[in-house]
Amino acid sequence: MSTPRVRKLIAQIESSPEGPGVAALFDLDRTLIQGYSAVDVLVERLRRREISLAQLGEALRHAYDFSSEKIDFREFVRRSAVDAAGRPDEQNVAFGRELFDRRIARRIFPEARALVAAHRRRGHTLAVVSSATPYQVDPVAEDLGIPHVVCTRLRIDDGICSGEIDGEPCYGIGKVEGARRLAEANGFDLERSFFYSDSHEDLPLLEAVAHPRALNPNWRLAEEARRRGWPLVRFHSRGRPSTEQVVRTGMAYGAMLPAAWAGLSDYLMTGSVRRARNTATVVWSELATRAVDLRLVVDGKEHLWSRRPAVFVFNHQSALDALVVAKLLRRDITGVAKKEVKRQPVVGQLFQAGGVVFIDRADRKKAIAAMQPAVEALRGGISIAIAPEGTRSTTRRLGRFKKGAFHMAIDAGVPMVPIVIRNAHDRMPKGAVFSQPGVVEVKVLPPVDTAEWSKSTIDQHVEEVRSMFAANLGE
Repeated sequence: MSTPRVRKLIAQIESSPEGPGVAALFDLDRTLIQGYSAVDVLVERLRRREISLAQLGEALRHAYDFSSEKIDFREFVRRSAVDAAGRPDEQNVAFGRELFDRRIARRIFPEARALVAAHRRRGHTLAVVSSATPYQVDPVAEDLGIPHVVCTRLRIDDGICSGEIDGEPCYGIGKVEGARRLAEANGFDLERSFFYSDSHEDLPLLEAVAHPRALNPNWRLAEEARRRGWPLVRFHSRGRPSTEQVVRTGMAYGAMLPAAWAGLSDYLMTGSVRRARNTATVVWSELATRAVDLRLVVDGKEHLWSRRPAVFVFNHQSALDALVVAKLLRRDITGVAKKEVKRQPVVGQLFQAGGVVFIDRADRKKAIAAMQPAVEALRGGISIAIAPEGTRSTTRRLGRFKKGAFHMAIDAGVPMVPIVIRNAHDRMPKGAVFSQPGVVEVKVLPPVDTAEWSKSTIDQHVEEVRSMFAANLGE
């Protein structure tokens, strides 16, 4: 969600010098992501039953002791890392990846993503500089395409994590020293660079750069930023939803009912199932997009209509994708969904009435057989919309493509039209319940002729189409 202050920050980036001699350094917690990753570690350990409630209480006491300056940062890390100690490092890395997928990915601020992208366009050196461990930081940096990480690292002995800090902790003046080492290694000038942080504890590094930025600051940093005239911005796109978001999202789901009534009325007047489904699709997509204030910016609209029927394939990053596709395609279209959706109250019945094809993803043979109605629909002039990834991604990154859509296109002898959805993840990431208002960017690629495709070369075609998506998503 772009605000005037965020747009002002981006304008300042766009007017800054180009090239890797300028760096953009980002703190992690409450700067790139909403909340604290250390809390996520504790909650996930508790969920896995790897720690008890008593141990959780002990961890909270350590945090209190640190915040009240009874213990220093090194001792705090040593006490907090007791669960990582004694484990193979690869096990801790795997835990960090799962933690990111399960809890952290959906809390990356879209505004922070926009700032990172603006710096990338200027060719700036990008880095995360955080007091957290690499198990928390690395997956976020990787998702955002940030190549450098300066953080608090734990000593690894023969592949086993010791639980002790390796070298100096990346905290306070330690962040400045880490940033200076990174500058020496990569040839950027710290005194020309940017640093984004939420905490007064980062004042040493904020004072060392040319462009200090207070993002979602605590009260002490907010006071300091106001006193020194530093830019101060708060993000509202993640965290507790507003009452308006709750109401708007509820209205979008509720729009299925008037859409169903409109379709039923059309059927009673005309006796045409096809026309009734078209009416329901148009009514729902119009009402629901207005309800959540979802606006589409579409490049390549002409390709939505140039070759029909077709298999329309889209990348799946959000629960909003179905709404986006319905809004784009409007008529003579149905979809494919996992069989579990069929059992959902109301939604399952509406999907069945809409002609959605349900497949059993756990049984490949059943899935292939279940797709036959989709092939028949294509032959009858109804297009199919399907996400070849099969499930929503926790990030914007493209997943592996399954072959079902490609089999359908070959069997029905119809073209395939790729629909690249660029940022629906920002509006409603996987795991989110409520939608954020805003713009979703879509690019519709030209129809891909499948006349020369065969099942013997299907792997090649899957890779070709996936590469089109990857190129247009900047991967």
